[in-house]
Amino acid sequence: MAQQQIPERESLEHLAASYILELRRARRWGIFFRVVTLLILVFLILVILGWIGRAGTRGIGEHTALVQLNGEISADSPASADRIIKALDNAFEDPNSKGVILRINSPGGSPVQAGEINDEMWRLRKKYPQKPLYVVVDDMCASGGYYVAVAADKIFVNKASLVGSIGVLMDGFGFTGIMKKVGVERRLLTAGSHKGFLDSFSPMKPDEKAYAEKMLEQVHQQFIQAVRKGRGTRLHETPEMFSGLVWSGASAVKLGLADGFGSVDSVARNVIGAPSIVDYTQQQGLVERIADRIGTSFGQSFGTQFIKSWISPLTQSSMHFN
Repeated sequence: MAQQQIPERESLEHLAASYILELRRARRWGIFFRVVTLLILVFLILVILGWIGRAGTRGIGEHTALVQLNGEISADSPASADRIIKALDNAFEDPNSKGVILRINSPGGSPVQAGEINDEMWRLRKKYPQKPLYVVVDDMCASGGYYVAVAADKIFVNKASLVGSIGVLMDGFGFTGIMKKVGVERRLLTAGSHKGFLDSFSPMKPDEKAYAEKMLEQVHQQFIQAVRKGRGTRLHETPEMFSGLVWSGASAVKLGLADGFGSVDSVARNVIGAPSIVDYTQQQGLVERIADRIGTSFGQSFGTQFIKSWISPLTQSSMHFN
């Protein structure tokens, strides 16, 4: 009986040892896969943040540098002066970039932001005289977008592109009539006779309206001078050129607002002579993307997007190149 129990004990011990060994193997593989997954996630985060990948452009060889300006030009948009200027600086600094293309598809935006980009383009052209800077227009290059474009060596468009809108506007709304009908009284206390300048819920004063129009005219003249400086003798001025009208790409070329027709590929290949294209556009970082996601979700849940889109413009006046 005792002899029979010995093999059974040995079998149980062997089975237990095998089970423990298998558990250890499974644990090792589990740790291995966790480490690999963690490394992959870290790598992806670094790529999204732009810490990996961008520096590799210096080893690509001779190429055309591309910077894309899309959408409204404002301080908190992907087309902000900070983002565009940083991208342009990187594009010009790369010794392998033979030329730079700024691809624009924008209806305009902030005069200040557009002016900062315009100034930086002039500075870079002076610092790197051997490296051309061209603008290629997609669907639209209007107002602030065109203010940026005129600082380039040349502007290339599509025949159907919309170009121009050389003007300035200040928009807002007035609600004094509605308030009177519903019996709402505006109580605005200020220290300074014009502190409530262009308040949407107060009647517009003739002297304040005149002041605003004078200010708009000053900025308009700055825009006009920027166009004349950038386009020079190529510009064929007409009485309507600076009226705020837009023209098709075909008409823009005839008026000297643009130099010719072309796309990013054709300009890189035929004008710059470097068909290989590297995009230097500054991408949103991981934190910004997460913040945008959270902000959008919160707005959709609690109606803040409605408030931002409708209430803010109703109560504020702002100056735009669009």
